[in-house]
Amino acid sequence: MEAAALVLLPQGGLTVKAPPSCVIKQSHARRIKRCSTVRSVMVRPQEVTLAPIPAPTPAPVRETVAGATATTVYHDTWFDNLAIGYLSRQLQAASGLKNAKPGYEGLIEAAVAISRIFRLETQGEIVAKALEQAMPSYIVTMIKVMMPPSKFSREYFAAFTTIFFPWLVGPCEVKESEVNGTREKNVVFIPKCRFLESTNCVGMCTNLCKIPSQKFMQESLGVSVYMSPNFEDMSCEMIFGQQPPEDDPALKQPCFRTKCMEVTGRDISTDSTNIPLSSYAFLLLYAGIAKQNYGVNC
Repeated sequence: MEAAALVLLPQGGLTVKAPPSCVIKQSHARRIKRCSTVRSVMVRPQEVTLAPIPAPTPAPVRETVAGATATTVYHDTWFDNLAIGYLSRQLQAASGLKNAKPGYEGLIEAAVAISRIFRLETQGEIVAKALEQAMPSYIVTMIKVMMPPSKFSREYFAAFTTIFFPWLVGPCEVKESEVNGTREKNVVFIPKCRFLESTNCVGMCTNLCKIPSQKFMQESLGVSVYMSPNFEDMSCEMIFGQQPPEDDPALKQPCFRTKCMEVTGRDISTDSTNIPLSSYAFLLLYAGIAKQNYGVNC
């Protein structure tokens, strides 16, 4: 502890001199007094509420033809309606079953009637007859003679199909494939077949479209084609220049029983027909038995 010092003043008096530390403490005390009073306020901490994290949305399940969610809407042109009506009339004439429905609905109605009433082998004969009537024989012969199997003919048929047949199968495009070691534009890819979407029927796809078309192209026009439908997404590929396999997976596809027109029993118009209406119900029943016996998929 530091002691205070006595100092002799010039006037003869004595005074006490504080030690340096006391001066510093007094100076520090004066500075503290001059400072503003600091008040500390204690507040309750804010409570933060965290929003709950939403559960991840499950990915949508892709449905098959049997549970297709959206139906494609087509806006047919005058040419489309002309071609649809022409083929519909040919099918009705070949089968002897008439209906009065217009447009594509009338074409589907004619196909449904053929599928319900006739045996499997007869269905193919009716479609073949309708195709032969639709194309004059001299045109068929000219195409077969002037366009033998070649890269040009395969690419020509593929391009022709994408231009003139969207009214029947829906929009389509040409794709490439390998033929004998070379790349060719000989494949027609149909993202969503209009006929399959309209019928939702495996049996009608294979028996009224796939098999008769393959046979007609091979025998009448001289060009082989393999039609490979995908019943999961309704797409289809037409591969020109390729023979259909003997063990065709399309022929093993089970029926879509919840949506198939053949199974659900869609009404058929019979304004005029060469089959007596009194026998119509019996024929429908017989057709169902015949289909099971003859290996159709419905």
